[in-house]
Amino acid sequence: MHATKTQCARVLPLKKRADFLRIQSGGKKWVSKGLVIQVAKIPEEVKLSTDDAMRCGFTVTKRTDKSAVNRNRMKRRLRAVAAEVLAPHGLGGHDYILVGRPDTLTKPFTVLCSDLKWCLRKLELYQEHKNDV
Repeated sequence: MHATKTQCARVLPLKKRADFLRIQSGGKKWVSKGLVIQVAKIPEEVKLSTDDAMRCGFTVTKRTDKSAVNRNRMKRRLRAVAAEVLAPHGLGGHDYILVGRPDTLTKPFTVLCSDLKWCLRKLELYQEHKNDV
């Protein structure tokens, strides 16, 4: 199942360093082979377009891979996984950070998607939809 345009519009970019630091220090975290997810509630003072909206940021460090080409490819893959899984299944009102790991580059896309779904379930942030099997 692919995310619809309205589902993808729920996911807003997370760009400010202060937000990344707030999530890393005070949020929940779950690690899988393909990626790491860090989650925190959106602060009350932040106004979003809808109550169901969420923000998502991506991090791949030099320690993960020295090659900028590979790091950029990992970020593109994480963006695609977020659009595929987080947009339709993520719980609104939360900030998400997806952190790349060395396996992010080589794992099949479907395995990365199932990793993210597994992490969301473990964090109790996964929403089922009636058209899911």
